[in-house]
Amino acid sequence: MLELIKRFGKGYGGRCAIGVITKALEVVFNLIAPVIVARMIDIGVGTHDTGYVIRMGAVLIALSLVGYAFTLVCQKMAALISQGMGTDLRRALFHHVSSFGAAEVDEFGTASLVTRVTNDVNQIQVAVALAIRQLVRWPLLAVGSMVAALMLNLRLGLIFLVCTPLIGLVFWYVMSRSVPFFQTMQGKLDRISRIAREGLSGARVIRSFRREDAEKARFHEVAVDQTDTAIAVSNLSAWLSPSTFLVMNLGIVAILWAGGRQVDAGLMSQGEIVAFVNYMIQTLQSVVYVANLVVIFTRASASAQRIVEVLDAKPAVTEKPGAVAPQEDAAASSQALVFDHVCFAYAGSSADALHEVSFALPAGHELGIIGGTGSGKSTLAGLVLRLYDVRSGSVAVCGQDVRDWPLAALRQVVSIVPQQASLVTGTIRSNLLWRDGGASDDALWQALELAQAADFVRKKPGGLDAVVEAGGKNFSGGQRQRLTIARALVGSPQLVVLDDAASALDFATDAALRHALRSLRPAVSSVVISQRVSAVMDADLVLVLDHGAAIGLGTHRELLDGCPLYREICLTQLRPEELGRDEVPLAGARGGDI
Repeated sequence: MLELIKRFGKGYGGRCAIGVITKALEVVFNLIAPVIVARMIDIGVGTHDTGYVIRMGAVLIALSLVGYAFTLVCQKMAALISQGMGTDLRRALFHHVSSFGAAEVDEFGTASLVTRVTNDVNQIQVAVALAIRQLVRWPLLAVGSMVAALMLNLRLGLIFLVCTPLIGLVFWYVMSRSVPFFQTMQGKLDRISRIAREGLSGARVIRSFRREDAEKARFHEVAVDQTDTAIAVSNLSAWLSPSTFLVMNLGIVAILWAGGRQVDAGLMSQGEIVAFVNYMIQTLQSVVYVANLVVIFTRASASAQRIVEVLDAKPAVTEKPGAVAPQEDAAASSQALVFDHVCFAYAGSSADALHEVSFALPAGHELGIIGGTGSGKSTLAGLVLRLYDVRSGSVAVCGQDVRDWPLAALRQVVSIVPQQASLVTGTIRSNLLWRDGGASDDALWQALELAQAADFVRKKPGGLDAVVEAGGKNFSGGQRQRLTIARALVGSPQLVVLDDAASALDFATDAALRHALRSLRPAVSSVVISQRVSAVMDADLVLVLDHGAAIGLGTHRELLDGCPLYREICLTQLRPEELGRDEVPLAGARGGDI
């Protein structure tokens, strides 16, 4: 918690000082009030001086009004500081998370990151606001009341010194056992967020398979689990208030008993006893409120640890100092993409997702990649864009290792269309401008034409300014895929990677798309990843993957003759007479041995 305050509280020192000073002045007025009440009793009531009572009552009202004004100022400062720090913290978190590679996102989990950016930051905001408004008030009031009571009567003041350690023991007991509970609760909130997200995003599929009851049961299970933890920590926290009130009431009884004897002996006045009791109540009420603050700060401390974990996480994929993009473009380079004995394994996995994969794609040519589910096709695509770094071997784009590229330059040269068509809230135009914010309307329409999306965009009210809902839910699956393909083609990429990006397209549209991409040669090289033989069989080079290993590399004709797995895939998708299409291998397109 203190670490976050040091990082993000530097610009709020002035407002914090104003909040603390105004709250301290309010406390001073609260400490003066019991003395005034004592004088009203001893002088006004004792001598039957009604005018004195009225005058002192007016003073109390004035003190209350001034104290209330100071309270409003403090509340304003607390709101500005807590909301400002929360905004800064949330912005820093989002910026840092945006710098993560795929490995870090996999490690934390999307649901957990969302919870940390939202719920955990909210916990910090509440703690900061209460720290300024209450953490200043109650300790000052407790100490001030104790000092004032000791000044009134040293003997009775010893009662404070007995009560305070008892309440301190209660605090220590509750705090030492609450922190693990709150850390567990935040983790369970992550689970609730993940399951709720899965249920809402997959609502149509859930209904179509009549899995509503199963999903409700799954959500109920995690919700009850989180509730049980919350109840357990609440039961523990519930000991605070009754324990502290018990100590407070016993202390008051002791003061009345001992003070009454001193009044009888003439050593104290009745007003002083009333003032002493008021100070006792203020002191122990302060302790009670601090007890409640302990629970809030304990929860905020658990949230702060989770936030610091994210802020301190170092992205595995970083840009090499002094990285410079090659001067020649893909069309001029002899090789657009080269994998040289690449091995890669995901974190926590003992088996390689890709093992000893090698091939070379000449500039201006097309590589088709095919293989079964889990064969490593999407992993290979991620390595091209350097979402992950290889374990061994190398990946080169335009003749230069991707680790030597500036990340921005690499991702400007390479454009990828992922399996999951991802659109964000806005318009068609705003989604298409992701790669090149300054692209003209003509460039956007050209990309839409190449992606076979121009026709349905023209039919939309507003055309390029047609609304896109969250996730592109107001478009069909095929339309979303074509829009993401168009987005990838904006900004003149030199290497386009289509990761099963046409799975929702009909065969005619898919064929038209592949023909349009070939029209961009030789300026644009392409990698087409698909489970459709028809999508890769016309490629200059076809790579066959099986459980992360490259078991075939060549043209369609060569693989039919020399790769049993490729021939088996072809036979499951094509009629025998369709397998004999004439292929003319391009010189130099073989790309190396497997």
